[in-house]
Amino acid sequence: MIVRALGSLACAIGAWAALATTSAIAHAAPAKLTYSDHAMGTNVQVWFWTDKEADAAQAAAAVFTEMKRLDLEMTTWKPESEVSKIIAAAGDKPIAVSDETYQVIARAVDISKRSNGVFDITVGAFKGLWKFDEDMDEACAQGLPACKLPDPADVKKRLALIGWRDIVMDPAKKTVFLRRKGMSITLGGIAKGYAVDKCVALLKTRGFTDFMVQAGGDMYVAGSKGDAPWVVGIRDPRDQRDQMFALAPVKDHSFSTSGDYERGFVKDGVRYHHILDPHSGQPARASRSVTIRAKDAFTADAWSKVMFIDGPTLGKKLIAENRLDDFEVVWVDDNNDVTMTPGIQKDLKVLHPPKPGI
Repeated sequence: MIVRALGSLACAIGAWAALATTSAIAHAAPAKLTYSDHAMGTNVQVWFWTDKEADAAQAAAAVFTEMKRLDLEMTTWKPESEVSKIIAAAGDKPIAVSDETYQVIARAVDISKRSNGVFDITVGAFKGLWKFDEDMDEACAQGLPACKLPDPADVKKRLALIGWRDIVMDPAKKTVFLRRKGMSITLGGIAKGYAVDKCVALLKTRGFTDFMVQAGGDMYVAGSKGDAPWVVGIRDPRDQRDQMFALAPVKDHSFSTSGDYERGFVKDGVRYHHILDPHSGQPARASRSVTIRAKDAFTADAWSKVMFIDGPTLGKKLIAENRLDDFEVVWVDDNNDVTMTPGIQKDLKVLHPPKPGI
């Protein structure tokens, strides 16, 4: 009887312990979970604040799959992509595309019009002429030919192929046509923002409210980290990759940065980078970096290039002319001075002035 009683007690204790363990797992404290992959030519990261680790892992995998799917539609590096087919048919015939590709190109054309051509996806004509990569500083230091500057005559020839007005769109047939042979487009300045927004919608559909999605310089911040806000940083353009000169709490907004330090090189004391001014065919010089806080990443991604190329004086004028609401900007200009719009001044904490340098 005593043995049986002790056995029953052990079973009861074991059952209670199992129940307690299960309960602890079910009610584990939320924590930050991070997932990374590579898509659209850049690093993609997703952060969650959640106690549902298995669900978060599945959701992150879905984000990476979605990014790669959109990349296959909108890249210029694969001949089977819709964008590559548009380029191949330039001056010949319109190409029918998906609703997604059509939407991105239509938005690009609209911003070209509203920015007086400062944003222009036909800068794709410069592909192969300017060569930029993440390790070009090292290449230049070694005297490698990859950092050779293009011949000015070749730049002039390509400039003749620039012109957003020669992108013909048919909303009924969902076709895109480039009027002149030799024209090209690139969605590198807008597609990542669109993709981030698509992934944000995907995560919200799965029930997540507190997370961040980032593709390169394009980020969307949703919710918070429990009782604390997500805090994001602005990289110092002339310091190490992980060094920030300013921080800001962000909630339910995009926070996107374009900089001259991501893909470029320094040659003979001059920095050359991938953000080209479509009016000159040269790297833009008015800014070192531009950070946008906006209601969505699609808006922030495209307009960040405009703000970068124009700089703070012209940029502020365009913001007023286009009545861009819920849209804030932080510039580090060509003199290394920090300028910002009034709405973000109260939130931004500047840790130190940006580091000087080329």
